[in-house]
Amino acid sequence: MALVIVSILLIGYVLIATGYATNVNRAAIAMFAGTAGWVLYICYGTDFVMSQHAEGYADFLSGAATTGSSVKQYIAQDIFIKYVGKSAEIVLFLLATMTIVEILNNNGCFDFLQELLKTRNSKKLLWIMSIITFAISANLDNLTTTTMMLVLMHKLLPNRRQRMIYGCAIVLAANCGGALTVIGDPNGLVLWSTGAVTATNFSASLALPCLIAWALPTYWLGRSLPEHTDLQCTTMPYRGDDTNLNKWQRIVMLILGIGGLWFIPTFHNITKLSPFLGALCVLSVLWIVNEIFNHKLMNADQMIQRPVPRALQYGIIQLMLFVMGIMLAIGAVHETGIVSHFAHFCTTSIHNVWIMGAVTACVSCVLDSFATCMSFVSIYPVTAAESLQQFSDPAYMSSFVQNGIYWKIIAFCSAMGGNILPLGSVSGLALMKMERVHVGWYFKKVGFVALIGWLIGMIVMWALN
Repeated sequence: MALVIVSILLIGYVLIATGYATNVNRAAIAMFAGTAGWVLYICYGTDFVMSQHAEGYADFLSGAATTGSSVKQYIAQDIFIKYVGKSAEIVLFLLATMTIVEILNNNGCFDFLQELLKTRNSKKLLWIMSIITFAISANLDNLTTTTMMLVLMHKLLPNRRQRMIYGCAIVLAANCGGALTVIGDPNGLVLWSTGAVTATNFSASLALPCLIAWALPTYWLGRSLPEHTDLQCTTMPYRGDDTNLNKWQRIVMLILGIGGLWFIPTFHNITKLSPFLGALCVLSVLWIVNEIFNHKLMNADQMIQRPVPRALQYGIIQLMLFVMGIMLAIGAVHETGIVSHFAHFCTTSIHNVWIMGAVTACVSCVLDSFATCMSFVSIYPVTAAESLQQFSDPAYMSSFVQNGIYWKIIAFCSAMGGNILPLGSVSGLALMKMERVHVGWYFKKVGFVALIGWLIGMIVMWALN
């Protein structure tokens, strides 16, 4: 049955990787894999519990006789709930940040971005757009950032071929910016919430590799652009009955939203509570300020929803379900005990975290970066105590302690796989859908240079380690 559960996950991965061709929703696949895995696990729960949790189950019984019902209760209350809690932390964090973005967008706090992009110098426009995307993606999830910037780009550029090039730059910046911080990508968020890394150490270690992996292909893209580009004449969005905020009120809300996200790591270090609680705290403060600033419109029932947040909501809801499904599916596989055998194989046969990183990047090119990252992260224990028990080589063991190099390699390589091929990231898939970019064209124009940028970033990480 353990092999059946693993097979369900692997088949799900194949369907996710081929989703672009089959048009099967990856969130539905992930949720089915997670649900089916745990249903099969609990059906054969006695064997799994006795092999993996014999002592804990004995304490749960407290001398009572074992029954099929008691096994299911133990699995539901002591095993399954742990994985629900871990996935719920990530989902709630995404929900909070998505709502923060919606509030800021509804009040026109991102309108000034359109003013910054008013230049006919094509290379200058490329770098301004990339820097903005990089900075925003370091604080918000990649899908939200990419969708927002692609919509803005579509309004400015009438030439489709130029939009494809600028869209590639947006994907590169979103993936690299998201990989830079623990709150910019679900991969880093999971590593941070489980205690594998700390926020400051993670960002400091990945700063230079991420900058190289972003700047090199972006510079290459700029070479294919003409000297000047044509921009469509755009005006600021209508501000009559959809908001009454002046410029300084919008700046205050933007500082509260983005600055509040920067405060979340400090909140976690002080309180030791889950990061999603800090995100909810920021959201609550921003929500209160929003109602204070817009009280006249709210009393008159004049608040209007814009179309962009609705599109973001749909994408983010799918992302949250996908994250939940993948984490539950991997949890079911982990509880079968097969993961420990695979970890032993990797330790004895590969015994090199850099090779593991290279494999991660290759898999992430075609499989979703989050699914890839979580699969490789689940192979090894996070805590130093568990690592000491599993590995006899002190140098190799040090890669798996808190802030060990393994976690950073996996996070970096899984994110960079989405730069090499657009199939490996939600940003790339959004570009393929919105601008009808083909995989072959993407790799020819920027993918192979992104591959070189990733290799240079890996060399830099190795040199600094």
